[in-house]
Amino acid sequence: MQIGVIGLGLIGSSIARAVKKHTDFKVAGFDIDQPVLNTALEQGVVDSGNAEDACASDVVFVCLFPEAAVEFISSHTFAHIVCDVCGVKGFVSEQLSGRVPGYVGVHPMAGREISGYYAGDADLFLGASLIITADGNTNKEYVQRIKEFAPAIGFERVVVTTPEKHDRIIAYTSQLAHVVSSSYVKSDTAMDYVGFSAGSFSDLTRVARLDPQMWAQLFLENSENLSEEIDTLVGHLLEYKKAIAEGNRQELLLLLSQGRERKDLLDKLKE
Repeated sequence: MQIGVIGLGLIGSSIARAVKKHTDFKVAGFDIDQPVLNTALEQGVVDSGNAEDACASDVVFVCLFPEAAVEFISSHTFAHIVCDVCGVKGFVSEQLSGRVPGYVGVHPMAGREISGYYAGDADLFLGASLIITADGNTNKEYVQRIKEFAPAIGFERVVVTTPEKHDRIIAYTSQLAHVVSSSYVKSDTAMDYVGFSAGSFSDLTRVARLDPQMWAQLFLENSENLSEEIDTLVGHLLEYKKAIAEGNRQELLLLLSQGRERKDLLDKLKE
């Protein structure tokens, strides 16, 4: 079996590394950055380095920003299955589903706050979830093949859903977190954080070190869902602000208790 990888950034190079480390499959990779491609070949992360070989693979993962992924997939022919790994699925699916034979949308729920080839990790997907998005045009046999492949490179859970549900939930679980983190670090008080912070500060600021080009695309291509989540968050923040500003201890205790109860419930959902 051969796996194709187009785009050897964080996710693409991690897929290639994982395939080489955890399976006996071949990897055909391609990247427009020739020095990166040369390094991947020299390090044995990929076995061949041209787009034609990659597109002829049994499964091809196109690891580009959404607009570039749509452009690449639309302009190439694939021998078997082709997957984008973009963090939004409605936009990509609208352009490709039913138009490109073999197309299956996927989204690896794994990443780091740094990007690029050298950030790749063969174990990035260990214990992670892989989301597969499918609609009426998606080949069920191809979905099953991706489900069977996923554990080979470390994925612990595979979730099959629609592009619409994916984007609605991802707006909350991923995109909103990045908006909050990016906003949070902009307080002037942050400049005096040294010696005054612990784990909570690190947790809230970690993903502010994002790739602006990529995340701007993701936010704008899921703007309706993300805007709704931001409105919901602002509404809750105003509830806390009102209780604190008015010195309303009873209301504040209620709000904090509700938040703690919701967190306990969320933790139980994973059990």
